[in-house]
Amino acid sequence: MSQNSQQKTILVTGCSSGIGAYCARALKAEGWHVIASARTEEDIATLTNDGIEAYHLDYTDPESIAAFFAQAMQSTGGRCDALFNNGGYGQVGAVEDVPVDALRAQFEANFFGWHDLTQRVLPVMRAQGHGRIVQCSSILGLVPMRFRGAYNASKHALEGLSVTLALELEGTGIHISLIEPGAIKSRFRANALKLFHRHIDIENSAHRQDYQAQLRRLEKQERSDSGKLGPEAVHAVLRHALTARRPRYHYPVTRAAKLGVIARRLVPARLFYPFLARQD
Repeated sequence: MSQNSQQKTILVTGCSSGIGAYCARALKAEGWHVIASARTEEDIATLTNDGIEAYHLDYTDPESIAAFFAQAMQSTGGRCDALFNNGGYGQVGAVEDVPVDALRAQFEANFFGWHDLTQRVLPVMRAQGHGRIVQCSSILGLVPMRFRGAYNASKHALEGLSVTLALELEGTGIHISLIEPGAIKSRFRANALKLFHRHIDIENSAHRQDYQAQLRRLEKQERSDSGKLGPEAVHAVLRHALTARRPRYHYPVTRAAKLGVIARRLVPARLFYPFLARQD
């Protein structure tokens, strides 16, 4: 099902809800040939009903990644102008409480699967002589928070790998950008809470009181959902990363994320880290 040869093609992953779902629809409205991914048949059907080409993709399953990429290349006739790696989840819990298997699963979904898909796209972009790869990282990939160790680590790894890739691709016409959102309205927090309860032994943890206090605050925040930007804020910087002649390497999103980047640069570690230790 090859599209107009002049129409630019982008792969957008993690389109079940939130950032991916919004960006896939917005990019389609802007004229992109969007090939989206989701993990459930229901979400794929929703995307398809909205006129978006969509296929199954599970970042933790290499066969799923290979199948998604093959379907995308068959659809585009082997063309890929851009890749927006998005999706994944956050495993919450103190570092000492996170089981090794839960940490390993976090990296499979947030890091290794992204690397797999990126490696498949790169030869196509090299042959074309151009391409954009945009990674939806997180401000926590630059400024960590306590009780987010598994997620922090996966995003720090993504930052390091992506910046290195950008250095290695200098002069090829392929640009790498990282988007680092703060809190965005989505199902991210609700999904993280499910995994928190599944993997963390709250009652027998040395952090039990902190967990209970945070859970009470999170329940109130979920009801109000106040202070968060919508996914359109991410789309705005994604559009710049995809279309600017000289895209930026880093795009922090939300006021808190931008302040965090500035503070990380200017505040000495002996002051900055104790400050972070008091944040929730």
